[in-house]
Amino acid sequence: MSAYPNAVATTATAVDSESADPCCAAPLPVLGRDVTVPLVTGGEVTYAALDYAASAPALQRVWDDVAAYAPYYGSVHRGAGYLSQLSTDLFENSRATVAEFLDCRPGDQVVFTRSTTDSLNLLAATLPADCQVFVFETEHHASLLPWQDARVTYLNAPRTPEQAVATLERALADRDPYGPALVCVTGASNVTGELWPVKELAAAAHAHGARIVLDAAQLAPHHPVSVRELDVDWIAFSGHKLYAPFGSGVLAGRADWLQDAEPYLAGGGASKKVARRTDGGVDVEWHTTAARHEAGSPNVIGVYSIASACKALTEAGFDTLVERERHLIAKVRTGLAEVPEVKVLSLFGDDAPRVGVISFVVEGWNSSHFAAALSAEYGIGVRDGLFCAHPLVRTLLGSDPQTQGECGAPEAAPGERSLNAIRVSFGAGTPDEHVERFVGAVKELVRDGAQWKYRTEDGRCVPDRG
Repeated sequence: MSAYPNAVATTATAVDSESADPCCAAPLPVLGRDVTVPLVTGGEVTYAALDYAASAPALQRVWDDVAAYAPYYGSVHRGAGYLSQLSTDLFENSRATVAEFLDCRPGDQVVFTRSTTDSLNLLAATLPADCQVFVFETEHHASLLPWQDARVTYLNAPRTPEQAVATLERALADRDPYGPALVCVTGASNVTGELWPVKELAAAAHAHGARIVLDAAQLAPHHPVSVRELDVDWIAFSGHKLYAPFGSGVLAGRADWLQDAEPYLAGGGASKKVARRTDGGVDVEWHTTAARHEAGSPNVIGVYSIASACKALTEAGFDTLVERERHLIAKVRTGLAEVPEVKVLSLFGDDAPRVGVISFVVEGWNSSHFAAALSAEYGIGVRDGLFCAHPLVRTLLGSDPQTQGECGAPEAAPGERSLNAIRVSFGAGTPDEHVERFVGAVKELVRDGAQWKYRTEDGRCVPDRG
């Protein structure tokens, strides 16, 4: 992208090189790190963004790169102008950057979408006839719901990684008819943060003639992801969880199903040739490249921001980032363990490897009330609800997994029993002070209660300012 001057910023994002201990490395600079918010009790405090699992803040490096490119923005593909050609070059080189970041195989395609949800709905539209889909009830709705037009087998939540593999193997072996099949699995739970045995599940899928797609929305921002090493057929993730919140996502993997399917959207960009027929209709020749499923003017800035984030994380070094995150996880889990009223939700147990996503409930508290107090009284942003993973959260809370509710919304007023939880999540941009403030706030709220009165408004718990 060096064809135009100053188009790619070189803002330093590497961790503190003066620290020999990776656990003491500085967080990566993120946009909004100095934002202050008002407290209902008076004064202001630096905002502690601890909702990375929903959407992570933009890396400063990403923001700077996007700002440097913005004056050179032009329409991509077939434009004769200088800026159009530069933008096309940037767009396609971004595709190559993402392929390298994911360690794709030769011949794999990288398709740019709007999000993980969009990516998996695209893949669902490419399923061959009579394809059966196998998905655990533990999935985020983005992975659980796109397969409505296929024959779907929903697998019960496993309690160990080994049980997950065994459950999948039995289901695949017993499928009838024994035809094409697809397994959809998360890499890291958006509820518990626990890592799933992706490589073993991929081996089980392939041993039984099935393919597998990895939902890496919660994995890619925290750990290196190799399509080849994990031996998955496709991978999907979102830019807004990878510190690039500019409206783009990725579906990468094998080309054959993508090439054989009708375009996800019909329109310009996906079409290679369109001609009128003598009967008055039109004949269309569609692209066989990734462009087949990228109809319309693409989100160049969103795509470039993903590529910038991929480069920034790679340059920072995942070994260092993973070790720092483990340090933060230990701080939070140790702190919560010191509060008897707190129950941390888990599928695989305390010793399971995980990313910086932790969900919990507090005895005697409505989760919406607790989250509202963290925000209003401490300037801490967490999430409460069912996290668009209703069957999993209800299973973990011991409720009927068939009960339905609005995505992410609490279902009871403060003081009433509700089936929702609190989630704290963090990543490469989180300073120690944020998690330390969070742990201290949890302890204070449990010990002393909220300092302010709260009420329910439009289904949410909010400070009562009346």
